[in-house]
Amino acid sequence: MLSRVAKNLYWMSRYLERAENTARFINSTTQVLLDLPRGASFGWDVLLKVAGLDALYHKHYLAANEADIMRFLILDERNPGSIVASIHSARENTRTFREVLPMEIWERINGLYLYTRDNAARATRSRSQCYEVLSGVIERRQSVIGLLMGSMSHDLAYQFLKLGRNLERADMTTRIVDVNSAVHLPDDAAAAETARERLWMSTLNALSAYQMYRQHVGVRIDGPSVLNFLLRDPHFPRTVAHCLGEIESCLSVLVNYQVPLQIASRTWRRLEAMTLDDVSPAPLHDHLDQIQADLGELHDAISRQYFLLHEQSQEQA
Repeated sequence: MLSRVAKNLYWMSRYLERAENTARFINSTTQVLLDLPRGASFGWDVLLKVAGLDALYHKHYLAANEADIMRFLILDERNPGSIVASIHSARENTRTFREVLPMEIWERINGLYLYTRDNAARATRSRSQCYEVLSGVIERRQSVIGLLMGSMSHDLAYQFLKLGRNLERADMTTRIVDVNSAVHLPDDAAAAETARERLWMSTLNALSAYQMYRQHVGVRIDGPSVLNFLLRDPHFPRTVAHCLGEIESCLSVLVNYQVPLQIASRTWRRLEAMTLDDVSPAPLHDHLDQIQADLGELHDAISRQYFLLHEQSQEQA
């Protein structure tokens, strides 16, 4: 397969996954805001750090407030990770290799782009409209993935799609989990405990994981149990462990996979070795930062191994 096609497939998949998970990230934040008890507050500056976008945001905005951050995450194409920018990039990437994909995929992605273009501004007007519009983005993006899984041969092209999807998903799962670190809990111990339970329930709901958590872990919701499930459960498709397993499966099908596979295996071992009993913001944030750094290193290794030829030819042109 041409490295140019492999790279575009990989990034198309990442952009679509990023759009969906940014929508989940925002919906999780919205749910947290609705459930905040008296005496609790939300740190918008912390939210930007969790998203990894604080430096870029402050290049274009003076203050970290809800309205501007929602616009930055949803609409602002100066942010390449915004929902509008991600879906636009996915659509443009798809145009270059439409012959590789089932014919209906272009129609679905174009439909997702048109829906987002026409409704994104409405999402910034109120929390209820935001939730409605972003739920529409999630549903339409899931229909694209369902069509890909059900109507595309699981050949090398599909492996690059799956590789990009799972790498992006693992990274964004850690960021959705980390939204809780932006909440300043009330001083009252009983109110703080109730707030923690609601926050972890919101995290599970944001990842469509609540029912599976109750089925496989139990009805009691506490930080260490939720973290262990969302980071280490090998069966639920949005956990970091499951995504790493899918990445290893993809790499084993490709050629010259040794270096990326070593990094994926090292990330898995680090994940298993983490102590998740302390879920207070600082140590949890450090744990999740380390996973994100490992996933970034894995992306770099994949890029060097499979996309470098295309990048070198572009530089020489």
